[in-house]
Order: sequence, then C-alpha cells, then structure tokens
Amino acid sequence: MPIITTTDEGATTPAGSATVRRLARVGLLRVLKASHPVPAAAVTLLTALLAAAVGLGPVAGTTAVAAVAAGQLSIGWCNDRLDMRRDVAAGRLDKPLATGEVGPGVVTAAACAALLACVPLSLACGARAGWVHIGCVVAAWSYNLWLKHTPASWLPYAVAFGLLPAFLTLTLTSPSAGWPPVWLTAAAALLGTSAHFANALPDIDEDIAGGVLGLPQRVGRRAAIALAAGLAFASCTVMTLAPPGPAPLAGRLLLGVTLALCLAALAAPPALARGRAPFLIILALAAADAALLLLAGHALPVG
Repeated sequence: MPIITTTDEGATTPAGSATVRRLARVGLLRVLKASHPVPAAAVTLLTALLAAAVGLGPVAGTTAVAAVAAGQLSIGWCNDRLDMRRDVAAGRLDKPLATGEVGPGVVTAAACAALLACVPLSLACGARAGWVHIGCVVAAWSYNLWLKHTPASWLPYAVAFGLLPAFLTLTLTSPSAGWPPVWLTAAAALLGTSAHFANALPDIDEDIAGGVLGLPQRVGRRAAIALAAGLAFASCTVMTLAPPGPAPLAGRLLLGVTLALCLAALAAPPALARGRAPFLIILALAAADAALLLLAGHALPVG
C-alpha cells in the first residue's frame, strides 16, 4: 500500500496526494452506498427522460433533475440512518452503516445537506413546481420517519410518484403549462404504489422479524406479489388506453408484455414465490411501465 509522505513544510508529495484522493473517493463511494443508490439513480434517470419528453430545455431540465437527485439522496441516507440498529441486528453486510464502513454522523450530515440543497434547487424550477417537489420529498421522509411502520406505508409512494409529472409540467415556462392530465397522475401513482410492494419483497421476512409492519408485511408475501403485479399492470393499462386518440402500436405491444409478466408473477409456484423470481418479474413490469410513461409524454403540455 502506498505511504503518504510529506515534505519538511508538511505538504503532501504527489504520491501522497494521490493516495489521499483515492481514500477520499473510497470514502465517498461508501457514503453513496448508504443512499440506496440504485433506486435513487432509477428515479433520477426516469425524471431526466420525462423532462426530455415533456420538452424542458437544457437549463430547466438539468435543474429539475438535480433537484430530484438531491431529494432522492436525502431520502436514501435518511432511511439507512434510521434503519441502522435493525440492519446491525440483521447482520446486513450490504449496509455500510451496519458494517461500520461509514459513521452515523457522516450519513446524518449527508442526509441533511442533500435535503437543504433540494429546497433551493426545487424552487429554482418555479414556485409552484418547487413546492410540489418539496411535497414529494416530505412525503418520502414521512415514510422513513413513521408511515413505513403503518398500513398507510403505500401512501407516500403514491403521492411522490403521482406528483412527479406535475413537477415537470409546472416547471415549463410556457403560458399553457400547468397540471398534467388526471389519468397521467393516476397512472404514476399506481406505478409508485406498485414499486412500494415490489421494493418490500426481497426483505419482507427480515422486516417482519424486525418489527417493520407496513402494508406489504401485513398482507404477506403472496398478497404483496399480487398487489405489486396488479398495480403495475393497472398503471400500464391507464397509460395505454386513457390518452385521447388511438393507442400507439408500441403502447399496445408493451401492454401485452405487461399482461404476460403480471400473469407470470401471479402464477409463480410457492418455491419460486419465496425467491427473487417474482421480484425480478415485477422489476421488468416496472420497466415496461416506465417506457409507457415516457410514451405518454406527448400528452403533457409542451413548453
């Protein structure tokens, strides 16, 4: 391992500086690992694609995506910080806080910093759009702090996902810009609620043992699979059939794919239902659903 050396004046040498930078990168990666990076990246990417579909310009689109990224990071860090004791008890090796790779104070500071950054970035998109997005983040924090332990655990997901299209349409500077169609809000809310049930599947047994009793844990694995698949398919159906005019061929094809995936998830035998197969099938459903959401972008107001 390289050794950090210093000059007589105490400054690091080039070799030492490189080591410091490498250690800083490793530390940053460990902190990012505690932010639920995959879901955060997925929501941020979906926002970027939707911003392009809506017609946001480079500046407005980048600002909106940055606001969502900051909000998602704050939500993920908050979640892992609050779950630290439970993750330690469960022996979660994939959680930097549970393994001691990152200190709780660092994650707390990161969550607060990301939340503080999210506020001005959101308001930079306009007052109406900004407060809508701040409401989405508040809903997600309410899940972390309280609602994840209640039968209303699905509600923050429905609110946050349902309002995401509105955040983007309200960011538009066109005089005609405004709230998206009701069907699009409903479809996004259904997708978000489906994501909640799907997200709970891999750890549902550990959550029940740890006392996390949201709606997926209360209804059980089989019912959670059925609700995740059914809600995702309902979202796909709304986005395909609700927009005015004939459904595009791509939309109809994706709807057929989602129906097949939904049936596959529901028909999984007990042995498979306890594995990752239903979770992976529902992830594919969600991906098709997200594609339909992008296809529906033409129905949003264009700036």
